[in-house]
Amino acid sequence: MGSSFGDLSFLAAPAEKVKETLFVFTDGGARGNPGPAAVGFVIKNARGQTLASQGKTIGIATNNIAEYQAIIEALVWIKKNSIVTERKLIEVFVDSKLAANQLNGLFKIKNKNLREKVVSVRQLERTIGGNVIYHFIPRQKNRLADSLVNQALDKKIR
Repeated sequence: MGSSFGDLSFLAAPAEKVKETLFVFTDGGARGNPGPAAVGFVIKNARGQTLASQGKTIGIATNNIAEYQAIIEALVWIKKNSIVTERKLIEVFVDSKLAANQLNGLFKIKNKNLREKVVSVRQLERTIGGNVIYHFIPRQKNRLADSLVNQALDKKIR
């Protein structure tokens, strides 16, 4: 796990916890605000193996909407692939302080469109099962998800 992405050493978790953990890295971005937008996510198991990675455009959106949509896309992938048990921990890493703090209940959600995204996230959490925790990380620890967003936007813009 020595690549610029995938080094999970910054996570200090007991071995028994890690066995049942999925690590999800998400990013969303818009060129212009609003503007052409895209999302990216990477899902890794406890051994650091990539289970899924995806980047795609989502039309015109704000950066905040794109950040939330990336989380939703990752949770939808997890749900469709039925890889969670009730004992599973899903650690979601985002480089959006707003999304992390809103999903952790630290910030109020004043924007109606963001509130609707949070409702979608909460519904997915319930249907997936397991325990979902959101963490803010700096962009440099989220390089692969960020690059998937930019790759999707670059293809769309050409």
